Amino acid sequence: MRTLTVPFRDSVLDNLTGNACHLISRETHTVPPALFGRWLFHGAIANRYHPIMGIHGLAKLIADHAPSAIKEQDIKSYFGRKIAIDASMCMYQFLIAVRQDGNVLQNEDGETTSHLMGMFYRTIRMLEHGIKPVYVFDGKPPQLKSSELEKRGERRAEAEKLLAQAQEMGEQENVEKFTKRLVKVTKQHNDECKKLLSLMGVPYIEAPCEAEASCAALVKEGKVFATATEDMDGLTFGTNVLLRHLTASEAKKLPIQEFHFNRILQDMDLTKEQFIDLCILLGCDYCGTIKGIGPKRAVDLIRQHGCIEEILENIDSKKHSAPEDWLYKEARGLFLKPEVVDCSSVELKWNEPDEEGLVQFMCNEKQFSEDRIRNGCKKIVKSRQGSTQGRLDSFFTVTGSLSSKRKEPETKGPAKKKQKTGATPGKFKKAK
Repeated sequence: MRTLTVPFRDSVLDNLTGNACHLISRETHTVPPALFGRWLFHGAIANRYHPIMGIHGLAKLIADHAPSAIKEQDIKSYFGRKIAIDASMCMYQFLIAVRQDGNVLQNEDGETTSHLMGMFYRTIRMLEHGIKPVYVFDGKPPQLKSSELEKRGERRAEAEKLLAQAQEMGEQENVEKFTKRLVKVTKQHNDECKKLLSLMGVPYIEAPCEAEASCAALVKEGKVFATATEDMDGLTFGTNVLLRHLTASEAKKLPIQEFHFNRILQDMDLTKEQFIDLCILLGCDYCGTIKGIGPKRAVDLIRQHGCIEEILENIDSKKHSAPEDWLYKEARGLFLKPEVVDCSSVELKWNEPDEEGLVQFMCNEKQFSEDRIRNGCKKIVKSRQGSTQGRLDSFFTVTGSLSSKRKEPETKGPAKKKQKTGATPGKFKKAK
């Protein structure tokens, strides 16, 4: 079969998914011509195959009811920011996005390497923009999630059957679709990414339970600025700021969405507890929901009745039946008081990369191109030199209002009395 030998330069690496294509100790990769376009296609649709997890439809609901709580930012806006990143979500995205012929990328020994490629290049991109990332890995899932995990297992089993049928029928498009549904982040993926991050000098945290909950705790304690994840339940766990698309493909040119929790509550006129109940009604990972209640009706019911207990007392139970033995109270408790990392013991340090250790792991063990790994190390070192200057707003806390007007020359008499009625200039105090 005729093939194309394709050179990969840094610009092409960025144009795929920002995660890059895997190179096995060389600067080219042999690809059948018929598959090359498909290879690029997989990179371009990195997030389209990511299933909805967390809170169903919450992002759209916020956009409809509290649009001012969402800001669109460029990655450059986060220079000097410390950001807690949902590691499992990142690995899942990389395993979906970085593919060839519908399959995850592998080295010559048949080992999956998509997650390592994605983690390496995506992290470097953030570091180059002055971001200080800290990855948070999932711990054991809460008992309440067992039902959802069971459902996911059933969906995987169904996908395996459909994949086998598609392979038998030679339906390549369906083969790719069902293969993606079988993607799962394993313990090996986690361990390899932790090792990679340690060698890169980037800190990571092992959460005792859900990563998003510990990310939210780090934000609330002031350890980091925001939680970066595609799962909207970061807001339900109470993170002050949630970022979506921070690790999305650079080629897609997606603006980073910045959700502000307090503004959401303010604009929707909800308490934190009411917001949690709303999220449970929308659908979460920990319990079922009331039949026939969509997002609009859920908002109306929460505003009218205030909590799920009152809603159950006032709706038509025949038309809108709740699950038997509905564990909404337990789910509410989990969102209000989740098991999280002890923030007081967390010390975040970003260190120099271990270049020789990276070469040993990524090149000698995983068969990546040595030139590219060493070049990546140089970028990390350079980024550390450029990010020593912190953000101005990390040194001061603003109190009062700020006036952008230039100070006028002092006047006397009646004019001076009128001037006193103007805005009081803002004051600064040292941040703790």
